[in-house]
Amino acid sequence: MAKVTSYGAASMVTGSCHLLEINSIKIMMDCGMIQGELWKSNYEPFGFDPSSIDYLILTHAHNDHIGRVPKLVKEGFRGEIIATEATLDIAYIMLLDSANLLQEEYETQLRKALRRGEEASVIEPLYTKEHVEQVFTHKIRRVKYDEILTIAPFLKLSLHNAGHIMGSAFVEINYEEESVVKTVVFSGDLGSKNRLLLNDLAPISHADTLFIESTYGDREHRALQASIQEFKDAVVSTLNDGGNIVIPSFALERTQEILWLLHQMHQEGLLHNCHVFLDSPLAIEATKIYQKYPAQMNQTVGLHVSLGDDPFAFPQLKHTPRRKDSMQINDVDKRTIIIAGSGMCTGGRVLHHLRQRIWNPKNAVIFVGFQVKGTLGRDIIDSEPFIRIYGEDIKVRAKIYTINGLSAHADRADMLAWIKHIGGLAMIHLIHGEVDKMELFKAYLKENVDSKVHIVKKAETIYL
Repeated sequence: MAKVTSYGAASMVTGSCHLLEINSIKIMMDCGMIQGELWKSNYEPFGFDPSSIDYLILTHAHNDHIGRVPKLVKEGFRGEIIATEATLDIAYIMLLDSANLLQEEYETQLRKALRRGEEASVIEPLYTKEHVEQVFTHKIRRVKYDEILTIAPFLKLSLHNAGHIMGSAFVEINYEEESVVKTVVFSGDLGSKNRLLLNDLAPISHADTLFIESTYGDREHRALQASIQEFKDAVVSTLNDGGNIVIPSFALERTQEILWLLHQMHQEGLLHNCHVFLDSPLAIEATKIYQKYPAQMNQTVGLHVSLGDDPFAFPQLKHTPRRKDSMQINDVDKRTIIIAGSGMCTGGRVLHHLRQRIWNPKNAVIFVGFQVKGTLGRDIIDSEPFIRIYGEDIKVRAKIYTINGLSAHADRADMLAWIKHIGGLAMIHLIHGEVDKMELFKAYLKENVDSKVHIVKKAETIYL
């Protein structure tokens, strides 16, 4: 009997990793990094034999869905990787960046341990650049949306547009078991409707079983236009006060959306005498990939591209790929917008900018993405009076804005509308969410759909 075992993003938000077994075929859906309080779990054994996996499907290239793929390869995976072309392009730069961060953290901890004479206690990096390169020497199948792949006579699969980030997909698997054809769908991460850049989430007409993310299962986002106005108001008021703005931003999708909004603000005359820095080498590279796939953009953005107008560029914008360039941003003391990673403030250049600016009441920090428990970003939006950066306690005096309506994730209304179009749906399994939010989403679904609803626990095996 077909079965699914969830080794990550089960009763938690990150670390997506779900193993589907149909007859003798083993298919893994994502292999993501665990973020936040449980980050040390990344170094633990997988709980399954990586060499036994036949296929690895990547739903999209966020680190919490791909971040442990090099570890999977390092520990014996030799199967085929399946993903959209854009996802594979983005995954390559994301994983190289992840390897760099792991190496830098290792070297930092090693230097400290050497001074204490405790170097034997420092754990080797989870993986290196060499392991990342090995991922992309595997057999890789680049697929288009809605293309049907025949894996075996009894098993077919296809990837459909999830509307979350560039290249993102949900996975439809059709299989025959005891002369009965069944369908199981894995959502990956789903996008909210009317996104700023991308085409909307595709519908799915039929499934027997659905594994669906529930990141925002407890709420409905603020209306997009209201969120855009809130963002613009925060930027304009801070600039008019002579302050600086720090935007901790994810390199994928969110940064490109912010650039598009700032592009519009430039055209509206709202960024006069202002400096904008994209201070993230990864985001700079990711933006180049977005420019490579204009067909995935929605009609509004696509029209700008067709007219030769780059939606991610405007005169005030400067890229700062080198560390030297990043440090020189401190020489500009007012009317500055800094977009930097990491999006949850767990590392990267944004920490330096927060350290320099979050104590000043003239400045602002604008959060435009979800902040996992245990991250510095979550501490800031939870109104902690002090934050600790590089061993220094810093008073939080800057204005803090949280713009929820720009989320790349579907909210509960979006997900319900999508689910209601799925015919024959008997069972919904909730994954990729905080437990309290999943409980609320479960109750919400039980009021609105006839399907049974279950919250998946880590390492739980579910028979389909």
